[in-house]
Amino acid sequence: MLRSLYSGISGLRAHQTMLDVTGNNIANVNTAGFKASSTQFQDTLSQMTQGASGPQAETGGSNPAQIGLGVRVAGVSTNFAQGSSQSTGRATDMMISGDGFFVTSKGGQQLFTRAGAFNPDAAGQLVSPDGGILQGWPADNNGVVNTGGPVSGITLNSNTLVPANKTSTVAVDGNLPSDAVNGTKLERVVKTYDAQGAEKNLALTFSKTLAGWDVSTDGGATTDGSLVFDGSGVLTSGNPVTVSGGTITVNLPTVTSYAGLTSLAISGQNGSAAGKLESFTLGNDGSLIGSFSNGVKQVLAKIALAKFTNPSGLEKAGGSSYVATANSGGVQLGGAGDAGIGSLSGGSLEMSNVDLSQEFTNLIVAQRGFQANARIITTSDEVLQELGNLKR
Repeated sequence: MLRSLYSGISGLRAHQTMLDVTGNNIANVNTAGFKASSTQFQDTLSQMTQGASGPQAETGGSNPAQIGLGVRVAGVSTNFAQGSSQSTGRATDMMISGDGFFVTSKGGQQLFTRAGAFNPDAAGQLVSPDGGILQGWPADNNGVVNTGGPVSGITLNSNTLVPANKTSTVAVDGNLPSDAVNGTKLERVVKTYDAQGAEKNLALTFSKTLAGWDVSTDGGATTDGSLVFDGSGVLTSGNPVTVSGGTITVNLPTVTSYAGLTSLAISGQNGSAAGKLESFTLGNDGSLIGSFSNGVKQVLAKIALAKFTNPSGLEKAGGSSYVATANSGGVQLGGAGDAGIGSLSGGSLEMSNVDLSQEFTNLIVAQRGFQANARIITTSDEVLQELGNLKR
C-alpha cells in the first residue's frame, strides 16, 4: 500500500487532536484560573532508501535519502502565563499574582489550583466549588501561626471567640495646668476589664500639690503616685504609676505641665471583653485577619501556597485542579510573598489566560491541515484505483 495513505491518516489524527485542544481552550475562555494548552507535532520514523556515503578519492559523497512516514502529537503543553484580574468584591475570592498555587484537599488527596473562588460550607470550612477544602496553617489563641507545621483545612466559624483580656496597662496623655490652685482635682474615667471580661470603670484622680500632681484611684484619699515636672513642664519622675492594688500600670510618658491648658485624657488601655467573630479580611502575606465584636483584630489562619520546579509537569485532575507528577518536582509550601510564589489579593479572581484571537487562528490552521491530509488520502485512493484499472 502507498506510504502516503498512512501519512495522511496520521495527519488526520494529529490535526484532530489539535482541534480537540483548541476547542477545549475556547470552551474554557470564562473559567476562572484556567490555563490554555497547545499542541506540538513531530514527525515519525523515516524509511531509509539510500544511506549516506563519504567522499572518496575519485567520487564525491552522497546524502541519505529518506521518506517520512507521517506525523504524530509530541505533547500537549500547558501555558501557565498570568491571567487578568477580575474584581468581584467578595472577601472569599482570592487571586495569586505569581507562580504559586492554592492547596486544597478532597477525599484525602492533595490538589493544587489557580482558581481562588472559595466559599464557606456548613462547617465553616473554605471550600472550592467542587468541595476541595482550602489548606493553610491555623493560628493559636494568641493569633500566632506556625508555618513550619503541617497544613490543615481552614475553618472560619462564626462562633469563633477571642478570649477576654485583662487590663494591665492604661495610657494617659495631655497637659496638667501648672498654674492650677493647690488642691485642684481632675478626674478621668477609663473602662477596664477583668480576667472574665467584665467591665469596670477605673477613676483616676489627679490632685494639684506644691510639688506637682498626685495620682489616686479613690478621689484623692490615698496617693498612688506623684508626678513631678521640671521648670519646662516636662515630667521628670512619677511615671509609671501602679494602681488597683498593683495590678494596673498607668503610663504617662507624654504628660506635660504647662500653664493655662487642661487637656489630660485617657489615650487607651489593653484590656477587652470576650468577642465573637464578625468578619475577616485577607492580609498581604495570606493571613486571614478576623474582626471580633469587641473590636479586637486577630489572625485566624494563614493560607498555604505551593510552588513547583516544573509547573508544566503537573497533571490536570478536573475541577480546575492539578496533581503533582514525577516530572513536576516535589511540592514546596510557603506563604504569599515568598520567593517564587507571588503575592495574594482578596476580592478578585484570576481570569482564564485563553487568547481568543490566537485560538481562532489555531482553529483555522487545524481545519486546513485536516483538509490537506484528507486530500492526501483522496489522491492516494485515486492512484490505487488507477493501479487497479491497469488489469482491465
